[in-house]
Amino acid sequence: MKRRTAEPYKIKSVETLSMLSYEERKQSLERAGYNTFLIDSDDVYIDLLTDSGTTAMSDAQWGALMTGDEAYAGSKSWKRLEQAVRDVYGYRYVLPTHQGRGAENILSQLKIKEGDYVPGNMYFTTTRAHQEMNGATFVDIIIDEAHDPSIDLPFKGNVDLDKLRNLIQQVGADKIPYVCLAVTVNLAGGQPVSMQNMKEVYELCQSHNIDVMLDATRCVENAYFIKEREHGYADRTVADILKEMMSYSDGCTMSGKKDCLVNIGGFLAMNDEDLYIRSRELVVVYEGMPSYGGMAGRDMEAMAIGIREAVDDHYIEHRIGQVRYLGQQLIDAGIPVVQPIGGHAVFLDARAFLPHLKQEEFPAQALAAALYLDSGVRSMERGIVSAGRDSKTGEHNRPNLELVRLTIPRRVYTNNHMDVVVDSILALYEKREAICGLSMVYEPPTLRFFNARFAPLAENGELISEENKKINV
Repeated sequence: MKRRTAEPYKIKSVETLSMLSYEERKQSLERAGYNTFLIDSDDVYIDLLTDSGTTAMSDAQWGALMTGDEAYAGSKSWKRLEQAVRDVYGYRYVLPTHQGRGAENILSQLKIKEGDYVPGNMYFTTTRAHQEMNGATFVDIIIDEAHDPSIDLPFKGNVDLDKLRNLIQQVGADKIPYVCLAVTVNLAGGQPVSMQNMKEVYELCQSHNIDVMLDATRCVENAYFIKEREHGYADRTVADILKEMMSYSDGCTMSGKKDCLVNIGGFLAMNDEDLYIRSRELVVVYEGMPSYGGMAGRDMEAMAIGIREAVDDHYIEHRIGQVRYLGQQLIDAGIPVVQPIGGHAVFLDARAFLPHLKQEEFPAQALAAALYLDSGVRSMERGIVSAGRDSKTGEHNRPNLELVRLTIPRRVYTNNHMDVVVDSILALYEKREAICGLSMVYEPPTLRFFNARFAPLAENGELISEENKKINV
């Protein structure tokens, strides 16, 4: 019999959670325009909106805050962060940024020219926005299976090498400044990329003088999946696997708010000295001095420690296990989710959950709103709203995946919290036909999912019509 395990940490400080009534949650949802991003955190019971910056830091990290060197230039804290990145990831040059999108901005400005194409294994919202704002066209080169939530493959984030070869042949290598390779792939359900695929992509790109730049935000999770699923890696440490992963790239953008286990910060790393020198000049313009890049010294101290803590095998095994604990319960209950369960979140398949709603009625947005209304659990839409509009036609981009992301913060919740989430989703599934669609009543011009506002399409203005099935926390 396989023995059960517990969290590889003990709790030293606690934060009281809000437990609103159904009517109070309804009022909060209405004030937010049925957009979970606009709900006040004081009104949330269990917050699964994102794993970005929501990590619980360790005692070592909290202690390190007191040692932060806040010097404007030449900070000792920066030296410790720089060394941690070099030791754990293996890149020669590192530049700090306030968070991941700061690195994306600098990379896009320096590498992209008007008319370029940036292939990637499925888009991410801010990454694609920076690429398009600098004149590039994003091209999805992920394997076709990644767009089907029901297909269970060990490395569903892999690049389709034929798609990449065809793009190089069609537009020419000089029109492709780099391949953006996400490890793991967020919008595919947190799906990993195999080491073999990374190596093949890198070798193909090298033969055409095309850089490979990783979106390394959740790279430690990807390394764990390789250890677990890919032949030849079971006996290697996650730290060792991660270093090999990074060797099949020319650099990366990093949001430190995920796998670096901190609440703010990021970096841009690379091996090319010329790109480093040019990037260093833009860091001064957009972020700050190259020795702090928008971060306080105390935050750099915490990140330097978090980078090393994240590659502890016991930590990452528990991290992935808790996500699976939530996902497996939903699978066992017949709830449609993206399979296999990914590294940072469980993704509900809103199309299969709410088949009576058309995609233009925003089923994922409606399901996320209904989940909050039912139990105070906050989640995130990842579907047609997040996909935005085609910059040329103005029409909605229509992704095959219409998902609700239940994102697990690192070292924050216990499995008892996951049980509460499961109970709420099961209750909603029983009354799913009573959940109506939404109309968008306010649409921002870019990254609309952050600030868009919605209203129920039901004539009575109710999101869930069956009042007798309300569930209070």
